[in-house]
Amino acid sequence: MTTFPLNGHEFIELNKLLKLLSLVGSGGEAKVRIREEGEATVNGEVETQVRKKLRAGDRVKFGGETILIEA
Repeated sequence: MTTFPLNGHEFIELNKLLKLLSLVGSGGEAKVRIREEGEATVNGEVETQVRKKLRAGDRVKFGGETILIEA
């Protein structure tokens, strides 16, 4: 499991998280894989909102990786 600290920010958008962690190569790839392919889950539910706001305590699964969002 990977942890991602928000470092004082209130949230991070799902597509930006995937790009920062190099799980996708571009914003366009993130959009397709989230919205059209349904590859991302947030807290156990399939998430299709590309810009879903992730907050501390959220757990994201994508591409075989699990990411825990921390404050």
